[in-house]
Amino acid sequence: MRVSSLGRPFTRSGRRLLALLGSAALALAGAVAWPGTAHAANVLSNPGFESGSLTPWSCTGSAGSVVSTPVHGGSKALAGAVGSSDIAKCSQTVAVRPNTAYSLTGWVRGSYVYLGVDGGASTWTTSPTAYSKLTVPFTTGAAQTSVTVYTHGWYAQGTYYADDISLDGPGGGGSDTQAPTAPTSLRSTGKTSSSVSLAWNAATDDTGVSAYDVYSGTNQVLTVSGTSATVSGLSPSTAYTFTVKARDAAGNTSPASNSVAVTTDAGSGGTGFKQAAPYLYLGWGDPPSATSVMSATGVKWYTMAFMLDQGGCNPAWDGSRPLTGGTDQSVINSIRSAGGDIVPSFGGWSGSKLGANCSSAAALAGALQKVIDAYGLKTIDMDVENTDEFENATVQDRILTALKTVKANNPGLKTIVTFGTSTTGPTSWGNRLIEQAKALNAGIDVFTIMPFDFGGGSDMYGNTVNASEGLKTKLKSVFGWDDATAYAHMGISGMNGLSDQQENTTPAIWQQIRDWANGHHLARLAFWSVNRDRPCPGGGVVSNCSGISQNTWQFTSITAGFTG
Repeated sequence: MRVSSLGRPFTRSGRRLLALLGSAALALAGAVAWPGTAHAANVLSNPGFESGSLTPWSCTGSAGSVVSTPVHGGSKALAGAVGSSDIAKCSQTVAVRPNTAYSLTGWVRGSYVYLGVDGGASTWTTSPTAYSKLTVPFTTGAAQTSVTVYTHGWYAQGTYYADDISLDGPGGGGSDTQAPTAPTSLRSTGKTSSSVSLAWNAATDDTGVSAYDVYSGTNQVLTVSGTSATVSGLSPSTAYTFTVKARDAAGNTSPASNSVAVTTDAGSGGTGFKQAAPYLYLGWGDPPSATSVMSATGVKWYTMAFMLDQGGCNPAWDGSRPLTGGTDQSVINSIRSAGGDIVPSFGGWSGSKLGANCSSAAALAGALQKVIDAYGLKTIDMDVENTDEFENATVQDRILTALKTVKANNPGLKTIVTFGTSTTGPTSWGNRLIEQAKALNAGIDVFTIMPFDFGGGSDMYGNTVNASEGLKTKLKSVFGWDDATAYAHMGISGMNGLSDQQENTTPAIWQQIRDWANGHHLARLAFWSVNRDRPCPGGGVVSNCSGISQNTWQFTSITAGFTG
């Protein structure tokens, strides 16, 4: 976070170079002659999205939605919210007949929009500003009884639209009349005031399960291809009963799974977690006595920086000091003896980071578990920054999956992700991190933004509030939360005094920010850093003071007044 252990200033960049797709990758594959046979009507369900829902279409990354404009026909169409790492692929699997000719058509608009068949032919168009028709003819294989058709956009090309998608040919089914077995062990894996996450064990079928239909009572609310789902748009403090049925490509449906009853959280929901925890860095910046600062300010928690990789996916303080038995453990013991506690921060802006260097999510989870076990932790913070972690889709997913693992293995553990922001809310990479947290069901408790070093000018209070409101809007959109629940999953981590870009957060401004965070019941307030919470007006951006006029430990005292 903020400044490297060597004291180097830093900047953030949301830019990403997009690779151009080669013509070979875009070419139409496997075109076949179209036999002169009679065909049935469209065999797809909800082809024009007129039901107002996606069912039975399934979209990656929760990136699909039904919109009222622009449409090609009727009153609804599909919108695919393409991101920098998700092409918003929306697909539907239907039964077909073997060795039979079909024609897939659809109307699309947007930049680089595709229509095709999984494992078969596809086509695309560059950037129509009005709806354009795409057509993909194909013939099924000799033993093929199902097909998955799809439409999608392309990375970072913006939202695309699709409507009136048709698969013209005879309906499938044939002689397959055997239904799948019922899914088993349906269970709730999480809930908020407006959503419930579910998981179940897979069903079996002689030809293969193609989809699972999720029911709330007697109403089908969701269709997914895997064995987990999150049902959103629910009411707070309300009891729901869920079941799941499996379906094969011929349309045969299984008996219902066991039912599970879940009551959503209250409307003011959240994590029940409140933490005022400024950063303390023992490897840099003339570190003060942690207990003396506690006594002077009333602060109880510190965010301890930084836990890095000393090689081989092994955690160490600052990548060099021992995990236990050294100065860091001694300070932690003293903090706890004084009635406080710590949350370690993994990562930061520079250094050899576990997220980037551990080879897999499982390996990273193992490294995190070593630290959790060493200190009996209640909370961990993943400070996800720079191009090696934040602007790296693979590493983002590795971190989120590892956090999901340790959260499952350590009941009650709270997980925080901390990342940079623009003045109006998360950048494209921040949006991606939030979307993947939802898609991977990572169960992140607190999303903390760092509203500084964004070149935001002099209004640090206004920019911090605007960035926080942008985060709230994104969390509501992705998770289906109400305002109160979104705020209760949010944190702010500022930079006291002068930032690297000469933004000035004064004690008065920091108190305004704290009061706003209290008034909106955020989960966490932190700043970088206690090491810098000392006056040195005109001193510039240095490691052991703020560069401005202030009282010693003034920012820490203000932060200690955060109650959420």
